Parts: sequence; C-alpha cells; structure tokens
Amino acid sequence: MAELNDGADEKTDPGAIAEAGSIGRWINKGGLLFAGGIVLSMLILLNEVVLRYVFNAPTIWAHETTIFLCGMAFLYGGLYCTARDRHIRVVLIYDSLPPAPRRVFDVLISLICMAASGFFAWASWLMVQKAAFRPDGSFRLERSGSAWDPVFPGLIKVFLLVVMAVMAVQFLILAYNYARGRK
Repeated sequence: MAELNDGADEKTDPGAIAEAGSIGRWINKGGLLFAGGIVLSMLILLNEVVLRYVFNAPTIWAHETTIFLCGMAFLYGGLYCTARDRHIRVVLIYDSLPPAPRRVFDVLISLICMAASGFFAWASWLMVQKAAFRPDGSFRLERSGSAWDPVFPGLIKVFLLVVMAVMAVQFLILAYNYARGRK
C-alpha cells in the first residue's frame, strides 16, 4: 500500500512545493546541476570504454570520478525529493484522513524526519571529523588510496553533512508551514 507521492499531474512540473519555502526553490534549482553530473558520468564512462577497448589506453581516474559524481547526485536526491514532496509514502491511513488530521500528520511526520535528519547530520559530523581533520586539528581531506588518490571520500562525507543539515532545516520549514496551513 505504498505509492509514489509526486504531487503533480503528468503534464506540468511545479517544482518545489509551496510549503518548502525559498530554500525548497533553491534545492529544486540545484537538481539540474546534479542531473548534469550523472550525464557527465555517462560521458566519462563512454570515453573510458573507447580508450580502454579501442586504444588500449585506460585512464586511472574514470572509475572513481563516476562513482563520486553519481554518489553526489544520489545524496542530493534525498534533499531534492524532500523539497518537492516526491517520496514513497504509506498511504493506507493517510489518504483516508480529512484535511485537518492530515495536516497534523504532515506536521508530525516533518518533525520526526527533521529529528532523523539531525541525527544523521550528527553522525556525518563524526565522520567528517575523521575524514577532514588530522589529529592535530589541521585540515586535510581523506583520500582514496588508489593510484590516482583523489580526495573524493573526504568530499563525499563533507557533502553528506551539508545535505543532512539542510534537510533537517527543510523539514523544520515544512513542519512550520504545514502547522500554519500555509500554501
């Protein structure tokens, strides 16, 4: 009894829901950047296939770069779905409720999700402390340890922290606007 809650008909794409506020509109606009990262990943992989199998000259950077770009897009996807109210929801009870109790559910669900996002942000911070700072406190991002050795593991952990913190704020804004009955 779960369905995709897309909040829009098939002909229009309204973007972020009104309750998401201005932060939701910014999150919605940022989705294009991360969608571009997935397209870039595809182009990098096509390039790698040609270089490896046609010219017998593979790169050392293609695999880690595509994993990094796709990982960033997937992390951002959770924030993007929050701003657009496009997520999987169990609707067995929710859809049968009249508008007033449904609004109460929206507020409670948003507050619970805010708390969960806050806990994940805290856990991310614990990872960032190890991935971005040396024991003496100086800044140095964790590296992959491969032949190319990029700082992608450290960057992904920092990005996860940022996404989870912004998601907690977004859920707080949603809870506030749902409580006010604001569209």
